[in-house]
Parts: sequence; C-alpha cells; structure tokens
Amino acid sequence: MDGLSHIQSIVTFAWWIALDLSVLLYILLDGADLGAGVFSLFVRSHHERGAIMSAMAGTWDANETWLIVAGGVLFGTFPFVYGSAFSYLMVPLALALWGMITRALALEFRHLAETPWQRFSDICFGVSSLCVAFFGGMAVGALLQGFPLTNTPGVVPTYIGGSFRFISAFSIWTGIAAVIAVTLAGMLFIRARFEHGEPIREQAARWTKTMFYVALAAVGLTVVVSAIIFPWASQKWFGGHFWVWGLVLLAVVFVAFKMREASRRDRDVAAILWFNLAVAIMAVAMMVTVYPWIVPGTWTIYTGASPAVSLFTFTLAMGGFFPVMLMYNAYQIWVFRARISALAAYH
Repeated sequence: MDGLSHIQSIVTFAWWIALDLSVLLYILLDGADLGAGVFSLFVRSHHERGAIMSAMAGTWDANETWLIVAGGVLFGTFPFVYGSAFSYLMVPLALALWGMITRALALEFRHLAETPWQRFSDICFGVSSLCVAFFGGMAVGALLQGFPLTNTPGVVPTYIGGSFRFISAFSIWTGIAAVIAVTLAGMLFIRARFEHGEPIREQAARWTKTMFYVALAAVGLTVVVSAIIFPWASQKWFGGHFWVWGLVLLAVVFVAFKMREASRRDRDVAAILWFNLAVAIMAVAMMVTVYPWIVPGTWTIYTGASPAVSLFTFTLAMGGFFPVMLMYNAYQIWVFRARISALAAYH
C-alpha cells in the first residue's frame, strides 16, 4: 500500500508538471496572438489590421489547444481543484471565454463581411483579445490568493464565497500586468511576421522600446507586492536559499536585456526566443515557490489529486498526447514561418 501511495505521488507530481507546462505553452504561443490583437486596437490601417489576423490565421487555433489540454489535465488529475476553483473563478473565466469566442468569430468571419462590418470585426478582435488577457491574468492573481472551502467530514470540500470574491487590488494588478506582457509579446510577433520596411512593423518597433521597460517594471512590482502579501512566497525567497532566488532574478534581468538587444538589432526570432526564455524562467520560479500548493492555502497537489485508479487510467489514456501536440505545433510554426505584408490582409 505504501508503495502504491509513493507511485501515486510521483504520478501526481508528473501531471502537475504537465499541467504547468500546458499553461506555459499556452501563454508563450497564444500570448503573442493576444498581444497582436491588443496592438491592433492602435493600428489605423484597415489592411494592416487584416494582415495581423492573416499572420496568425494558420496557428492561432492550435495555440489555444494547449488551454484545452490544461483544462483536461486539471479535470482528470485534480478534479477537486477543478470543481472548487471554477466555482470561485466563474465570472472572470466566463468573461475570458466570451473573449475567446468573440475573437474566433472575428477571425473567421472578417473575410466574409463587407468593409463596414470588417471594421466592426477588427474592433471585436482587439477588444476580445484584451479581455482574454486581462481576465485570464486576473484569474491567476485570484488563485494565488486562495479561497475558502467547506470543511464537512466525509464530504468533498467545495467553494464557499460570493461570485465576486476574486476581485482584489492584487488580482486587478495581475490582469493589467498580463495585458502588458502579452502586448510586448504581440509586438515581437508582429516584427517577426512582417516584411522589413512595412509601416506596421516600424510602429511595433517603436512601441517595443517603451513597452520593454514597462514590462520590466511590472515584473518588479509584482515580485515586491507578492513578497509583501504572501507569506509562503517571502519565506522561500528570503529563507536559507535566498541567494538562489537572487541568481534567478539576475537571470531574468539578463535574459530580458538580451531580448532588448536582439530586438534593437532586428534579430526578431532571437528576440522572441529570449522573451520566451524569460517567461519560462519566471514560470519555473513560481512553480517552485508555490509547491506543494496548487492553490496556495487551499489545495496541495496531493490533496487535490484523483484517487489512484482514476489517476492511472487517465495516465494510460493521455500519456502519449503531449508529444503529438508538440510535433503538431512545431510543424504549423514551420509551415507558416514566412514573413508577410499588409497585402496579405485577411479578406
């Protein structure tokens, strides 16, 4: 029995890593699409807005698949967390889902509409991208704050609280910070996808200079606020291994400035890779900080996991899915790697 419990703990830990990897891949891949959508709100040219949609037309749906994978892993491996967290975050997740649906409709139907309705689709595309980023970031901030559960012996714990408990100064800030981060990613994406000399690429290049420092400041502010309001974060960051966390911070700053240097030299793909590396380092640092919690103060990855039979059945059914998804994403990115111009407007 102890051996089975030990194996179950290892499998649970592995699926927690898979869950975090799925969310990270969604942020890295679809975050750039969302940021390009936010950036499109400030693009005047009708054809350039259409070209932004054309730039992501071959990959955006595959990028969003990682969010579905994350939801499936959460449901299959951590059902207790799934049930209570979705009750807690019903409002922001519903608004984010509305944004995803509206964004997809704007992308798919723009080329079928007359010009006035194309402009309406452009607005829907930009606003819905903003909503997905903001309310998604807000949901993450609310999760980090935890939520109350029932405590009845023999009964599965469920969320107790109002529909708007997720709203706080911190969750609003994480929503704003998410918009800042994806907007920077979107600008790097536009620079990498458009031909040199295109006006929209030049506009993105000018904005990147400012947004880089805004994003860096947002990261710094988030770290400081988190250290102040979350004891589980400050205890790890300033404990016996504080020097390790100092090295992590220096690594993030170093990688960020490497991204800035690559961007300044028009090495667009390198800039995206450096940016993604910075996000990945911060994501891993957050995972280590939060562990063993999946929702700080509410659920650990072990108390929120499925019973052994369900867990192993899910592993057998889904274990080979991740390599297929990774190959699928890599193939799509390779096929649609060429730069485009405003002449490629999605119409």
